[in-house]
Amino acid sequence: MDIIKLDSNNIDNEHICCAISDKKCQNGYIQKREWLQEQLTQGYVFKKYDIRHKVFIEYCPSEIAWLPIYAPNFMVINCFWVAGKYAGNGYGKKLLEECIKDSKGKDGIVILASDKKRPYLSDKSFFINHGFKICDSAPPYFELLVYKNNPNSINPTFNQSAQNNVCANKNGLTVYYSNQCPYTEYYTNTVLRELADKANIPLNIIKITTREEALNNPSPFTIYSLFFNGKFITHDILNENKFNKLMKHTFHL
Repeated sequence: MDIIKLDSNNIDNEHICCAISDKKCQNGYIQKREWLQEQLTQGYVFKKYDIRHKVFIEYCPSEIAWLPIYAPNFMVINCFWVAGKYAGNGYGKKLLEECIKDSKGKDGIVILASDKKRPYLSDKSFFINHGFKICDSAPPYFELLVYKNNPNSINPTFNQSAQNNVCANKNGLTVYYSNQCPYTEYYTNTVLRELADKANIPLNIIKITTREEALNNPSPFTIYSLFFNGKFITHDILNENKFNKLMKHTFHL
């Protein structure tokens, strides 16, 4: 199969992999496409296999990355997904090789991961097996992985806001989200809002719309981060079942 690189000429005709047929998330799908169109003009890269499924990689120079890190002259992998039915065929390795090839001239590559396999975060073990190493961490479980082209380059680090991992609002729920993922619009503005109302918990929704806001985000995960009374709770995009578990084990409601 061929690897397709999205650009201004083909993005309107190519699917962007996530939420392809989920009608509930169509508005988010449209907004993710609009976000991509803007980012592509600045040097953002989206490559995918020529199949109608989630087998793709997104990356960009650190100078335009929506990630609260300090990593001058690095490439940043923003999203990397190989659907389970395609695992074990070398597709992930080939997509990573595309990023490594495009990072020539950079000091290396960084990616956000975590201490163990978690939803919406890349599997650390895959990258460790391909030469990445842990270079920084942020509470409660985030890790920054680096692959160095220049062994003498600095180690990328999380910004202080991400290290603090607390938000200003100490009353109820606060969620920060962006259109980097097509699922966030629906699961934030419809699902989470309805669940918070039902549980009678105050909810403050903050949408990240600029890179500057992303750099100062109070969590490393700028796609979706939920706080309760100012404390980080999860980066996992919540449905009703996940929310109810949090209510029981975290909110004690």
